[in-house]
Amino acid sequence: MRILQLCNKPPFPPIDGGSKAMHNITQGLLEAGHQVKVLCISTKKHPLKVASVPEDYRERTRIEGVFVDTSLNVVDAFTDLVTADNYNISRFFSPDMDIRLIQLLSQEEFDIIHLESLFVTPYIPTLRRYSKARIVLRSHNLEHVIQERIARGERNILKKPYRKFLARQLKNYEVKVLKEVDGVAAITDADALHMGEHGCTTPIITVPFGVDPSEYAVDRPQGAPIFFHLGSMDWLPNEEGIRWLLRTVWPRVIRKHPHAKLHLAGNRMPKDMIRARLPGTTVVGRVPDANRYIGQRHVMLVPLFSAGGMRVKIIEGMAMGKCIISTTIGAEGIDHQPGKNILIADTAAAFTEQIEKVIADPKLADTIGGNAVELIRKQHTNSEIIKGLVAFYASLLKT
Repeated sequence: MRILQLCNKPPFPPIDGGSKAMHNITQGLLEAGHQVKVLCISTKKHPLKVASVPEDYRERTRIEGVFVDTSLNVVDAFTDLVTADNYNISRFFSPDMDIRLIQLLSQEEFDIIHLESLFVTPYIPTLRRYSKARIVLRSHNLEHVIQERIARGERNILKKPYRKFLARQLKNYEVKVLKEVDGVAAITDADALHMGEHGCTTPIITVPFGVDPSEYAVDRPQGAPIFFHLGSMDWLPNEEGIRWLLRTVWPRVIRKHPHAKLHLAGNRMPKDMIRARLPGTTVVGRVPDANRYIGQRHVMLVPLFSAGGMRVKIIEGMAMGKCIISTTIGAEGIDHQPGKNILIADTAAAFTEQIEKVIADPKLADTIGGNAVELIRKQHTNSEIIKGLVAFYASLLKT
């Protein structure tokens, strides 16, 4: 098949959950023998640096980026508020990208146009006008669900109504878009069910995040358990969760276990967290090798309360045999069994209790981690996931 993969940010290098999810789709399709053209939005925050892309990858994907200024603009945000457009989405639209799409679709024919995330859906009218390809939306998250959860947790009485408005606005847009594509590749069964409950009759398949197990070594570091979190801190749910952990959980742990260790790392780590120097904590920003960072530590903490979709870092941590302690929301979309291949806690008291279990019995972390590896190899091997996606493409081409 000839596939155009339209991305809201560069899939290479795969440095965060979103780019890894896109990159693994690209690699899986190429390895399955399909032609993939990658066109992405390049921004100040996520620039495409073509020179750093391996030559073979450049040649096979013909990857290119179009710069779009997605930085926040108060005037544009207010205008969208008045016109009922959603600024979270509209700021990803650019006449330059629209023109490049027109040029590309006038020169080449594709069987499938694969849209990575809701943020590239403003280009659907152009895609329909200049191409007969089937359009598939790869839904990384149900964006309105994230916004609804953020709104529920908002403490500022002035911000809360605005966040609720944005969530409703985004929900209306998301429901509308689901009717405009030919197929949807949801990242979790829960997301697919949620779409159906909102009246979506567009064909839907669940395509979870996949990995190549051979790329994730199972490490068993020695010594007392080190608890850790690794994630981009410019994503609000991550920052929200870690501030909760430091405020309500870690002080309880350190009072009873003064030698306990908590390591935090991630892109754009807030300076106040780095400067705080809380007892037992080591806080840094981006690390050069995420897998090495994970491998050298024991127990991954995922305190998320407003996320959606599937957490890539949990999948990767499980693939490396790590014990995960997560909230129910953090573990959404993963076919887990609490107490067997993951530990679940939704309150400060429960989170503290799970951490103390591992401190009291470090072998528990190895047992949970071993079971987690089995789960990933059974359900999240990328090559098998891609087979399902390709079959879904083929079914759409027959209609």
